[in-house]
Amino acid sequence: MPSLRMMPKVMTLTDAAVARVSALMAQKPDIKGLRIGIKKGGCAGMEYTMNWAQEVGKFDEVIEDRGAVVLIDPAAIMYLLGTEMDFKTDKLASTFVFNNPNQKGSCGCGESVNLQPAMPDSMAPSDH
Repeated sequence: MPSLRMMPKVMTLTDAAVARVSALMAQKPDIKGLRIGIKKGGCAGMEYTMNWAQEVGKFDEVIEDRGAVVLIDPAAIMYLLGTEMDFKTDKLASTFVFNNPNQKGSCGCGESVNLQPAMPDSMAPSDH
């Protein structure tokens, strides 16, 4: 019988990210969640994408946490494994921040990132 192997969480949300996503979703009753993806672009090679989703895709990874629903585009999963999504506010801006262990660099303006797909040996569940 094959052994069941636990997969690591694709993404976790900080308390600030949960509060912001759930507050935004409360204002949009027809929305099923916030879809996170990646696309090629920017000077570092890739950009995170965020869009409101009116339905859950068949292969979306669904993260539900205290009223916040985040949907991970299936094409982005290998680039987002182990990522923590946060929401930060400073004097000039409020923004979602991705603390991604697969990020190898970023551009100077912060609009694009260099991402590597997660390697199979890094997919083992952590002990903490």
